[in-house]
Amino acid sequence: MNFHVLTLFPEMVAQGLCTSILGRAVQKGHISLETVNIRDYTTDRHGKVDDYPYGGGAGMLMQAQPVYAAWQAVVNKILGKRPAPDPLLPNDKTGEERRIRVIYVTPQGRIFDQGLAQELAQEGDLIFLCGHYEGIDERVLDTIVTDQVSIGDYVLTGGELPAMVMIDCISRLVPGVLQNEESAEYESFHDNLLEYPQYTRPEIWEGKSVPSVLLSGDHAKVDQWRLEQAEERTRRRRPDLYELHSREKNAYAFLEKDRLGHMDMIEVIRKRQAEILYAGENGVLLRDLPSGAWMISAADMDMGERLLSRIPRDCSDPLFAVHQPFLRDSICRRFQVDEVNACHQAVYTRKSPLPEPEGFQICVPNETELDLIREAYGPLEPEEYLLERIRLGKMLAIREQGNLAAFAGIHAEGSMGMLHVRKAYRRKGMAAALEIRLINMFLEKGDVPFCQIFEGNQASLALQKKLGLRLASGRVYWIS
Repeated sequence: MNFHVLTLFPEMVAQGLCTSILGRAVQKGHISLETVNIRDYTTDRHGKVDDYPYGGGAGMLMQAQPVYAAWQAVVNKILGKRPAPDPLLPNDKTGEERRIRVIYVTPQGRIFDQGLAQELAQEGDLIFLCGHYEGIDERVLDTIVTDQVSIGDYVLTGGELPAMVMIDCISRLVPGVLQNEESAEYESFHDNLLEYPQYTRPEIWEGKSVPSVLLSGDHAKVDQWRLEQAEERTRRRRPDLYELHSREKNAYAFLEKDRLGHMDMIEVIRKRQAEILYAGENGVLLRDLPSGAWMISAADMDMGERLLSRIPRDCSDPLFAVHQPFLRDSICRRFQVDEVNACHQAVYTRKSPLPEPEGFQICVPNETELDLIREAYGPLEPEEYLLERIRLGKMLAIREQGNLAAFAGIHAEGSMGMLHVRKAYRRKGMAAALEIRLINMFLEKGDVPFCQIFEGNQASLALQKKLGLRLASGRVYWIS
């Protein structure tokens, strides 16, 4: 993991992050930290980087030119040190620049939390942009920033301290940074629970004893005690977190009864990209935030109607993924939609990666190939959606003699999909090569590979069985 911080005070960032655990992680090569002085990139001969805002107002504003030039220098450096060939890099430089996450530290942004930290820890490079004065010219923010993030609803003198907080949190999730690999997983905010109380020697201090269960040597009892303490502490101190934990716990309890059939819902919850609106012993209603899809499963029609009543009838451009035919029928009546795709759900349940076939150079498609992808894939997805998938690096392609031959990708809600081989290039193993690469990418991130296949697509079903994926007994109905 490589951190790049664009700042007017590089010494402040470097001194704050190059000690203790993070300092050792830098020395061992688990993470790297580069601080870039924005002032070094100004064209003003006096080193000026700010000016008065147009329209008047208090304070000064950081200018676009030095910020953009500093960012461009970092991007060029990142591109220059990438290993080659890297199948996740597109051929055109513009596509790569859009993919490198640039986090602008601002109180106007999304609140930073453990879920976002886990997401950002999957990146190879992160660029943090630290503002000062009254902010930064909006034009450069629109040009380079991918994420606006805040650490809380208060105002600081600059973005350096929030950037350092985020880098510290993200670094703890990078393999090798913590000596005890379990400590990043079992600490505050894991599973929406505060950390359980902990004790060390002496056994009795000021008349207060260590809880006897911790001295018992019974690891199962210790784990149970810690969970109970974490739940009780969270209930008392953070009832808001406890409510989220309870919903998540109830959702898992219902969905795990048919793990293969519900893998789509389980994964969006596990990856912290779901808003759980209801979870009980007879059903779950959630909304996947990246795709906006309402995802529903119910034990019976009565519970299904109760869950559907929680969805506004006037929601615009509704998209649903449901797991029972009676929900499918109710949604079509209630929301007057009739575009229904019944899908088999296939899940790769093993932990070991698949050997990748040789002879294929897998890359990321170019934006210029969007028309070919759109033509081959048909009207299944909007053009804007496919373009987004390309720009985010969520699509892979195989070329033969410079021509786009096959492509596949990862949908917004986290499933493998969009797999297509153009007619002239079929029966060469390209579909298997692309899906194997996707499966291995999922496993590297600790995710469960799964996909959904339209009913009647016998070729794709045969491919899933060949690659070792297991088919759920039921169906997933996508309705729009």
